[in-house]
Amino acid sequence: MPLQPWIEHRWRQAAPRCHPADVLLRPLSWLYGSALRTRRWLYAQGLLATHALPVPTVVIGNVIAGGAGKTPLTIALVQALQAQGVRVGVISRGHGRQRPPQGPDCLQVLPDSSAQTVGDEPLLIQQRTQAPVFVASQRHAAGLALLAAYPDTELLLCDDGLQHLALQRDVELCVFPDWGAGNGRLLPAGPLREPWPRPADFVLQTTPTEQPVTGNRHSPHTVWPIVRQLADHAINGHGQRLPLHHWQTPPAQDADPPPLAAVAGIAQPEAFFAMLRAHGLKPSHCIALPDHAHFAPLPTALAHWPRHAPLLCTEKDAVKLWPHWPQAWAVPLQLQLPEALPAAVLKLARQRFAARQQQAPLQ
Repeated sequence: MPLQPWIEHRWRQAAPRCHPADVLLRPLSWLYGSALRTRRWLYAQGLLATHALPVPTVVIGNVIAGGAGKTPLTIALVQALQAQGVRVGVISRGHGRQRPPQGPDCLQVLPDSSAQTVGDEPLLIQQRTQAPVFVASQRHAAGLALLAAYPDTELLLCDDGLQHLALQRDVELCVFPDWGAGNGRLLPAGPLREPWPRPADFVLQTTPTEQPVTGNRHSPHTVWPIVRQLADHAINGHGQRLPLHHWQTPPAQDADPPPLAAVAGIAQPEAFFAMLRAHGLKPSHCIALPDHAHFAPLPTALAHWPRHAPLLCTEKDAVKLWPHWPQAWAVPLQLQLPEALPAAVLKLARQRFAARQQQAPLQ
């Protein structure tokens, strides 16, 4: 088995057996943990500066390396709050974006922005929610720019900012994949970016069904389940829409299924392919790319795929692929939030912000 899949397999095991590699990985995890504790201590002592924003601020993130569903959760939460009449803005670092040498660091994400300059996830958030979205290497700068442009914003969500301690936050949401915290060890011996359990206001875990989650054995928190499923349709870059069963192979058909490719440049590509199979689709080619992969130029595995043959992709990949391949079909990912979650997050954020305003002036 290749090294990376082997390591990730051990990460996901609740109690993996001892392995000679632990002789190397465990000390590295200890060093990594020491660096994390030192960094957190520096922030706690005020030796590293933190900055607050003048509106309630909610951070969404995870402690697991790789995909856990942060961006889909951000989209679902923004849409739920918008449905309640709340004016929401989103800030992000824009992971994977390429800043021009002479260009500004802080940018507003517009519907026609390039994923290369603003990041694929912020662009997807903007296109799905039409909320104001700003990116900057310092989230505080992104927040100030957003509030200057949209002064009526009532709440800010920070996508993927749990470890960005420079930004003060009123509420934290920590999301886990369906396999929880795995072996509970720090990188590189385990999947954890920081020690867990840690304080968090809301702990969420994705699940493919509406059944209650079994819980996270490493978490003392109440775990909120969020149902994560593919939609029953796909959309291409021309705005056309087709049901997924359009590409299903009839069970009684003996002939080989027609060519169908699926591409995913996300943290866990196989999860996307597995969800397609769960819908009865049988891709003849599954092209797994690194997370935040670019499509200019097209990857070799994709460049040889005939343009007339169907190609399925994730929404995150579509914002980068459609400018070069508009006939690609993006399959939306849908999250079903617990009904009480949006109101609970909003209420706590407003309470914490009011308390913060009374205790100290903004920095």
